[in-house]
Amino acid sequence: MAKPRKVWTYSPPKPRAPTVPAGLKADMHVQARKFIETVLGPLHIKPPPKEPRFNYLVGISSKWWRHYFYFSATYCSPGPNAIAPSFEHNFARLEYVGGDRFHLAFPRHTGEWIEIARDIALSECLTSIKDDPFFIP
Repeated sequence: MAKPRKVWTYSPPKPRAPTVPAGLKADMHVQARKFIETVLGPLHIKPPPKEPRFNYLVGISSKWWRHYFYFSATYCSPGPNAIAPSFEHNFARLEYVGGDRFHLAFPRHTGEWIEIARDIALSECLTSIKDDPFFIP
């Protein structure tokens, strides 16, 4: 049986992600904190149950990683078999694409991020996070 022949192909370099300006990073942290305190927190964070048996939401935060901005939820694990007392789960991702434009994505149960909106402004992203059922922490 003959071996398959190897062929050289052109592989262009991947486009580099734009660097996020420091001013935009600081401004987004302020807007995200305000959004979490006024909208997401009152909407999703409830007092802990009296007899906790299952994971429950205790906090929502935001963070930058490279050119991605994440909203993450912190859960408490009260069970006797819990590996850790708490854990974080990212539930929304904004990918910086330049200017004040972002791609908005949510995570599937497989860990894959699915983009539902491309090249939109921050205010539209926050509205989608508040209203769409994809972004329930």
